[in-house]
Amino acid sequence: MAQMNMVQAINDALRVAMKRDRRVVLLGEDVGKVGGVFRVTAGLADEFGCERVIDTPLTENGIVGAAIGMALYGLVPVPEIQFADFFWPAYEQVVNELSKYRYRSGGEYTAGMVIRTPVGGGIRGGHYHSQHPETQFVCLPGLKVVCPASAYDAKGLLLSALEDPDPVIFFEPKRIYRAARGEVPEGDYKVPIGSAQVIRPGRDVTILVYGAMVYEALDAAAKAHRQGVECEIIDLRTIWPVDIETITESVKKTGRVVVVHEAPRTLGFGAELITLLTERAFYYLQAPPVRVTGFDTPFPYTLEAEYMPLSHRILPAVLDVAKAS
Repeated sequence: MAQMNMVQAINDALRVAMKRDRRVVLLGEDVGKVGGVFRVTAGLADEFGCERVIDTPLTENGIVGAAIGMALYGLVPVPEIQFADFFWPAYEQVVNELSKYRYRSGGEYTAGMVIRTPVGGGIRGGHYHSQHPETQFVCLPGLKVVCPASAYDAKGLLLSALEDPDPVIFFEPKRIYRAARGEVPEGDYKVPIGSAQVIRPGRDVTILVYGAMVYEALDAAAKAHRQGVECEIIDLRTIWPVDIETITESVKKTGRVVVVHEAPRTLGFGAELITLLTERAFYYLQAPPVRVTGFDTPFPYTLEAEYMPLSHRILPAVLDVAKAS
């Protein structure tokens, strides 16, 4: 195994897929010669040529629309949206075309493709470079939504996504692009889509989290441990389809749950998670579920640490839930 950060792991996954399958093509703004704004695709144009690593104009609607056409003709396109905040010009293509092709064609056309995009705060990018818009994609039947927290998961989930017949939105937490390092196997391996992982066992409180906030939850859990509260942390890895079985099993054991996500609170994915748990484990709950999230405001430029659900906001929620009855 090699030590990699998330940027290197994603780059390696794309290289493995492109060597394995000539149908895999990359496209997006500056993905070729420059290697993308975060250099995730660096070196791939030199290795595979400009016909498979395509620099596009600055037109998200055109990038995604072209990729949908490629997918319908049998290619496996991997369009990149430079920041998730820039997705909205292409959203109509996703809502009315990409997510519906399998259904409208009776399964004849599946439009299998992976849309990669950096997501979330952590770089002081303000409200145009820091959004975490998973809710707007989870609500669309026909899409899968992935958000890894480690280099190992990033490569394994991306390789799974590239073989999935359905379109996948692949969120890459930019805050941990180079901070999340770990051992990553060489060559091909898969992390299954739809499978959560218990990354810290515990008996008192379940924390549900994904993406960059996994590390904040781990820090809060370590501090809670010093006060006698043992947290079980579940990294969702796949936001949709969510691994509700693993989540429910944990909450039945602990009886208490805290949901953490960067997106704003109102109608955020935490609300859906709590509803799913209420339907399946209501009588096991010993305290009301709690959400620690972004606020219902645009993402700020100068108050990033106050807006994001970092450890200093997670810990009080965990301790309060542990004491509640």
